Amino acid sequence: MRVVIAEDNALLREGLVLLLTSAGHEVVAIAGTGPEIMPMLLEHHPDIAVLDVRMPPGFRDEGLQAALEARARMPELPVLVLSQYVEQSYATELLGGGASGVGYLLKDRVGRVDEFLDALDRVAAGGTALDPEVVSQLLTRPRRSPLDSLTPREREVLALMAAGHDNAGIAATLVVTERAVSKHIGNVFLKLGLPPTDSGHRRVLAVLAYLNQE
Repeated sequence: MRVVIAEDNALLREGLVLLLTSAGHEVVAIAGTGPEIMPMLLEHHPDIAVLDVRMPPGFRDEGLQAALEARARMPELPVLVLSQYVEQSYATELLGGGASGVGYLLKDRVGRVDEFLDALDRVAAGGTALDPEVVSQLLTRPRRSPLDSLTPREREVLALMAAGHDNAGIAATLVVTERAVSKHIGNVFLKLGLPPTDSGHRRVLAVLAYLNQE
């Protein structure tokens, strides 16, 4: 897999390069500032971009803006965003641009090598990977929405779906049958006004439906 990395912290940047190359991936370019990101993506057309949210020169949202621009100009490009903290507005904006091939992880997750590489592969394949802490904070935001009609178990299933787990993984986590998981998923989709399908994109659209409700 060909990867472009955007990260200004030298230690984390080198750690990502070592981790990815050790896993058999090729790091084709590294950006240290926000303005460098888009030209590198256009030049190399990587299989995935791993971008830090806050980059020089402003250390505000340069990486996020590059991710949004990349999604607009290269819609098929998978993007995995890394952030030091859960920044809800950033997560909402990124996810609102499309549910496929998008990931949002806290940087601490990089240290959990297997989890990080699994998320990278999932996003590169067109799926979605959301950090459990991101999901938790997004789902507990105080606002009126159809999510209020979900049962506690359906909310658990929704959180696990948004984190990228399949039915078998949800069943194992909650210690229930896959048939029960399918029933809960159907209820979630029904209550949120989404078609009752088990496709990966619909799983994240369930979270997006909540985030876009005012």
